[in-house]
Amino acid sequence: MTNTQEPQNINISSVATAVDAVASAAADLKLYDTASHAVSNFTPIKPGQVGMYVCGATVQSSPHIGHIRAAVAFDVVRRWFERLGYKVTFVRNVTDIDDKILDKAAAAGQQWWERAYIYEREFTEAYNTLGVEPPTYEPRATGHMIDMIDLIKQIIDNGHGYVVTDENGNPTGNVYFDVASWPHYGELTHQKQTAVADAASEVADAMGPSVDNTGNDKYNPVDPADMSEDKHDPRDFALWKAPKDSDPLDARWNTPFGTGRPGWHIECSAMSHRYLKDMFDIHGGGLDLRFPHHENEMAQTRAAGYDSAARWMHSAWVTAKGEKMSKSLGNGLSVPAVLAENSAWVVRYALGSVQYRSMLEWSDQTLTEAQSAYDRVSNFIERAGAAVGGQPSREEIVSVSADELPTDFVAAMNDDINVSGASAAIFTAIRSGNTLLSKLADRVDSDVAKDEVRAVLVNVRAMLDTLGLDPLAEPWVSEGAAGGAGAGADSAEHTALDRLVSEQLEERAEARKAKDFARADAIRDALGAAGITIEDTPQGPTWTLK
Repeated sequence: MTNTQEPQNINISSVATAVDAVASAAADLKLYDTASHAVSNFTPIKPGQVGMYVCGATVQSSPHIGHIRAAVAFDVVRRWFERLGYKVTFVRNVTDIDDKILDKAAAAGQQWWERAYIYEREFTEAYNTLGVEPPTYEPRATGHMIDMIDLIKQIIDNGHGYVVTDENGNPTGNVYFDVASWPHYGELTHQKQTAVADAASEVADAMGPSVDNTGNDKYNPVDPADMSEDKHDPRDFALWKAPKDSDPLDARWNTPFGTGRPGWHIECSAMSHRYLKDMFDIHGGGLDLRFPHHENEMAQTRAAGYDSAARWMHSAWVTAKGEKMSKSLGNGLSVPAVLAENSAWVVRYALGSVQYRSMLEWSDQTLTEAQSAYDRVSNFIERAGAAVGGQPSREEIVSVSADELPTDFVAAMNDDINVSGASAAIFTAIRSGNTLLSKLADRVDSDVAKDEVRAVLVNVRAMLDTLGLDPLAEPWVSEGAAGGAGAGADSAEHTALDRLVSEQLEERAEARKAKDFARADAIRDALGAAGITIEDTPQGPTWTLK
């Protein structure tokens, strides 16, 4: 067992404080629920609080863009809850023991736990680089064996699981969930369809695996343990698995039902209950986890006597030429490879550029559009900051409530986290801000005009921050990850470049003053050829990287 601190109970006064902090806009939040096939109003189980459990990585190998899309999608969901004023408990697990880890470690001559830890660190680095907030708790499967064993005991005691024994009546280590004993099985993935599907859910049903789509599933290969002839019903699935002959001795745990290791699904039931207790608000994950993982997880959690998540949310896939991006299909793009050619800000923007339930087609065009977005964002933020005499502090940006943001942005985010609409609202505000900047020198009431520009600047940065994209926030500032002027304004590289460009701009200004326009244009052209864009404003010239 780990010694991770569990969530603390809160008293009545703290509940009142939490409720008071929630924005009025929270009342209009609507989210999709996979189980109901419907978008409905979100009401938290505990006033002022939100509990989220999102399935994390199976740390068998390096992360690819498809993995990180889900992390970014639910990071945006979490950030909107926080902007609405909710206190969010966010749990993201690490699967550090499974067949793929064991097999790949053996093939590479590694200890299985060594391989798991190497790639866990790679995933953590990818999350951090792309601005994904750290979870409140990040439990590992191997740290929660006692929780899993206790949960399996409860399932068996409640008559919904069975232990496979050998010819002498001794437990073999194989334990299965008895699907026939659980009449609710299939409710998440609509085997027992009672609702009319909307267009989006029909796409999800067609592309996402479910109990309705039988046969070979190229995205979710069947667990060998689930193909055993010892099962009572073909639908039954493994809660606990006897070890393979090739499994290392330190990858086996002793239990009342035999030596072995956990089935794929039991860890999430155990850990979501451990850290979020009974029913919690949202269970998230990629669409490919909907079946069998989440269907089985929901069934076994409830069969153990606990409530499951109140709402299930699934992010759609990243596709390449219409096909799901995955290592097994040979079209995965590793995060380091993508970051070698694109800034982290641009990659995050591209990953979060469509609503979480929409398939995201990954292409050069996707990244080009993201780079263009960065150029527009950074140009406005830098110009506006220069015009008003400095940037608002991060504390001010973070403190902006959802109730203070533009109504079109709030409406989009409350519409099932419609980030496309939210991004449109950001660029509408930027256009308004640019118009104000262009008229600033002509305004007699310059102080009032500057206040108007500053108000737009605060709103733009707060909206960007809600999407994890404020260029003046971490990790973009420290790492210089966004590139260009403004994002890495405190870096040594930017300071040196700013000094060199400023000298050229001063020389250009002197040339224009002397009416040597040929020289002034030559300086501008030389800077442009070096990848630097010059823009003349009423407050003087500014520069950005192309």
